[in-house]
Amino acid sequence: MFAERLKQLRLARGLTLDALAEKMGGVVTKQALSKYEKGVTSPSPAVLTRLAEALCVKSAELFRESTVKVELVAYRKSAALLKRDQEMIESFVKESLAERIRLQSLFQGQSKLNLPVKKFRVESLEDAEKAAEALRKKWNLGEAPIANVIALLEDQLVHVFEVDGTSEKFDGISALAFDEKGVLKGAAVVSRNMIAGERQRLNIVHELGHVVLDVAEGIDEEKAAFRFAGAFLTPASILVREVGRSRTSIQLRELLLVKKIFGMSIQALLFRLRDLGIITESTYKWSCIQVNRMGMRKKEAGELPREEPQWLKRTVLRAISEGVLPRDEAERLLGEPLEEEHRQFFDRRAFMKLPVEERRRVLEEQAKALQKHYEQLTKQEEHGGGDFFEH
Repeated sequence: MFAERLKQLRLARGLTLDALAEKMGGVVTKQALSKYEKGVTSPSPAVLTRLAEALCVKSAELFRESTVKVELVAYRKSAALLKRDQEMIESFVKESLAERIRLQSLFQGQSKLNLPVKKFRVESLEDAEKAAEALRKKWNLGEAPIANVIALLEDQLVHVFEVDGTSEKFDGISALAFDEKGVLKGAAVVSRNMIAGERQRLNIVHELGHVVLDVAEGIDEEKAAFRFAGAFLTPASILVREVGRSRTSIQLRELLLVKKIFGMSIQALLFRLRDLGIITESTYKWSCIQVNRMGMRKKEAGELPREEPQWLKRTVLRAISEGVLPRDEAERLLGEPLEEEHRQFFDRRAFMKLPVEERRRVLEEQAKALQKHYEQLTKQEEHGGGDFFEH
């Protein structure tokens, strides 16, 4: 168990054997670490402590058997992705989802995942279209455009996170988590970071498609997931209402406006218009040529802002406030330090331990800060400038 856990955590942290040895200050060699991971030898108590520190866990965590089993559902990657990088991505996804399931259990208990895993049979690409319509109906979404895909999935207890530093060799992956009895406890859809919002949204829903679709043999699973994603983000009836039932041509400026409505890239919209028969194959090809000619194949005009997951941060801050998660663990999960003033503001118990005079001082400082913030907002509203939410 120790050997498997050590390798899993090392890879999940994105560390090579050399990097881990260096992070431990050279107290052991990479050869020694390799022997630990193969179960050939075991570290001394002193080395074990340094290992845990380097991996940002408690020593006991290296011996803990996970109560959650994570299975990868789909994996979109380039053949050029190195095996080492592939192993790191897989370990990161498995460890991250397991951590979120443990955190989820603290507050949401036995909340049932409202996700129809492999429930939509696909024997043609049109079935993928119907599956998107069925899922929107199941989640009571109507036909309106989805303002925030990540918020929607997090509301359904589908975890969303991203993989760093994989360039264009990795697109996405999806995973499911089961407890010891084989009961589904959670799901994750994972995309690579540093891509425009419209591509991020499509990637995420594409991975969702891999989770819910049961694709028949002989049907291209990637095409089915792409058709599902297009239909989920742009319901046919609403798209027809916006652009018409049949078009012989379509202007770039119009596509940019439609892109803002549905949060989909111009290239994905053109593909969707062709799928629905709104434009012909020749119009689609001509439009794609124009997109390439304008240099927008990889970077489109009118890029949309990226969406940011909020569930983890929100849940971690709640866990700190309720005293069920230590600060060092919270900072590791968030990947950033908690600012001192935020810790003081939310940690009521720590506040109550302060001397009376210190408590008064802290309250006075907070009152002044809030008053100053309020005055700035009032002044800005009077002058009609800026955006309230940027504060």
